[in-house]
Amino acid sequence: MDNKIAETDARRALGTYQSLRRLVLAIVILAMFAALLFGEAIYPPEGFIHETVEMVGVLMMFLGIAGRLWSTLYIGGRKSHEVVTGGPYSITRNPLYVFSTLAAAGVGAQMGSLVATVGFALLCAGAFHIVILREERFLKDELGAPYKAYLARVPRFIPNLSLYQEGDTGSFKPRLLLNTLLDGLVFLAAMPIFELIENAQGSGALPVLFRLP
Repeated sequence: MDNKIAETDARRALGTYQSLRRLVLAIVILAMFAALLFGEAIYPPEGFIHETVEMVGVLMMFLGIAGRLWSTLYIGGRKSHEVVTGGPYSITRNPLYVFSTLAAAGVGAQMGSLVATVGFALLCAGAFHIVILREERFLKDELGAPYKAYLARVPRFIPNLSLYQEGDTGSFKPRLLLNTLLDGLVFLAAMPIFELIENAQGSGALPVLFRLP
């Protein structure tokens, strides 16, 4: 009985961190859109560099969404009571955040700016870093020695591909995958939104206050 209560409390606590993650992601995306509402790339919209940056950004968003789904297949509700070390979790302790950052860089790339691409990634990674530190403190207390050994072996953020191990995906939870997919679709909204912004700037409806390379 006590174990069930403890597990329920752990899931509730972890749920709080997951809600915080979604809130941070939403705030970061809104802030990025707001900041770039009055900016544009120095490269012409129909130019080679602008178009290439945009296309690479689309690829980054799709890879980010696919990576988030891959990560969810492995973590699948096990994070609060088990150290997950397989698949993406064998090369980085926070693959969901890594792939979210990759997708955020893709959002910035829809502006056609290299600076915006890197800036979006850094802003997202910095915001997630705060959440990661709080999660680590919680999981150290909850999972003990196995998790501490995992901390010592696997990098916090930048993946180390040489550590890759297939591992076990655990039980399949369609609901978690669906939630992750819906979260990821927010990134794809960048494509039509930036097109609208470019058209509004081109028509003079929106002023351009700054330009980025």
